[in-house]
Amino acid sequence: MNIRPLLDALDLQEDAARALADDLRAQVDDLHARLREAETHLEHLAITRKTVTGLAERLPAVAPELPEHPDCPRILAVFNQTTGPLRANDVCEALGHELLPKNVEGTRAKLKRLVKLGILTEADTGNFTRKQ
Repeated sequence: MNIRPLLDALDLQEDAARALADDLRAQVDDLHARLREAETHLEHLAITRKTVTGLAERLPAVAPELPEHPDCPRILAVFNQTTGPLRANDVCEALGHELLPKNVEGTRAKLKRLVKLGILTEADTGNFTRKQ
């Protein structure tokens, strides 16, 4: 029996399997390199996040922008000159407005806007104070 054709066929299959294994090894090496790059990038991002977070904690708080009403800076000046809470009537009077309902309610609306901006705080009793 002549086994030469069988051995030739085996040689061809071995060559094909060897070429496939070599190709797969090259792909694995490429994937390992890409994985190392991705992991390094991830580490750098984590370091950057830690650095930025640490720096952000040291930055002074940015004061919110005041509404463009001329009374807002004056209202804050009133709160800077007092140590206790103020009611809308007190602020209205300190601004020199007549104590008419429309003036008091307008002042209360401005105070509430400053509360929403985080500049003032409001107690349940309608008293307003400067946020610390």
